[in-house]
Amino acid sequence: MSDAPILVTGGAGFIGANLVDRLAGEGHRVRIYDALTRPGVEGNLRWLQDRHPEAIEFIHADIRDAARLSAAAADARAVFHYAAQVAVTTSMVDPVEDFQINIQGTLNLLEALRKRGDGIPLIFASTNKVYGDLADLDFTLEDEAYQPVDPDVRANGISEARPLDFHTPYGVSKGSADQYVLDYARSFGVPTCVLRMSCIYGRRQMGTEDQGWVAHFLIRALEGEPITLYGDGYQVRDILDVGDAVEAYVQAWRRIDQVKGRAFNLGGGTGNAVSLRQLLAHMATLIGREVDISYSDWRAGDQRYFVADTRAAEEALGLGAKLDWREGVARLARWLSEERRLNLPVGVAA
Repeated sequence: MSDAPILVTGGAGFIGANLVDRLAGEGHRVRIYDALTRPGVEGNLRWLQDRHPEAIEFIHADIRDAARLSAAAADARAVFHYAAQVAVTTSMVDPVEDFQINIQGTLNLLEALRKRGDGIPLIFASTNKVYGDLADLDFTLEDEAYQPVDPDVRANGISEARPLDFHTPYGVSKGSADQYVLDYARSFGVPTCVLRMSCIYGRRQMGTEDQGWVAHFLIRALEGEPITLYGDGYQVRDILDVGDAVEAYVQAWRRIDQVKGRAFNLGGGTGNAVSLRQLLAHMATLIGREVDISYSDWRAGDQRYFVADTRAAEEALGLGAKLDWREGVARLARWLSEERRLNLPVGVAA
């Protein structure tokens, strides 16, 4: 095994921390590059340093700092790029900063690897928001969930063949970065791969109303606080446990020669599709009490339905069965209860 480090930008964040834990646990040296701007990520960093004191190197820096980012990538043997501005709402408030972090920061990293010229792979965390609001699709309402009328979409979800359609500054910035990453494989031979993620949830997630909504819902429910749904709550998402997401990232790196220059949808797929109302009903069962819900207007760019067609990723990356969302949410509830020192309701503790 090479002694050169693996660089993980945003490595103290939710998915990044889970990936770093996996890589360090397998004996790799890992270099975390993180600005620590998101609340709670310092706890993730301490957790990683406690678990892997010899394997973890930490650089406290911003991806907008091209010189420091280039230095961090100078001897890396692989790069996983998670550092980003992650919220649609924040992008609407400050689109310039959103651009600087998501587009310029990604370009800084790509340029560092291009100038090295030695074929270092980059795996990029993109988003299902690159497909826009999917407003052209027709839906029916069934069992408190929107379902597509199109039989292929209903059976398989949204595939990578779907035209890109960037909405909101966040969608534009992540979508542009997505396309830069793919084009650096085409134009410059940098071995890159893009994973367009649906809703990832799991341990180490510091959920807020704007991002990490599965954990946010659980935190509010466990603490007996009200939850606001934007829209009608019938919108459907395919949710994926972070352990399954990390496996996809690792396999993309290991198979980079076969998947370079490609983008894959990464999510729970049709088997883990659930509406917000259905998810909250399950949470109420877990904690043994009703959840206080209120409603507000739809937010910009929100999709009434997004379920990823995961067949291409499963085939190309050799992915196995995904954790069922009901069990995954129960595991997250247990972890949040322990992490926040809450009394465990009977349904969660079981």
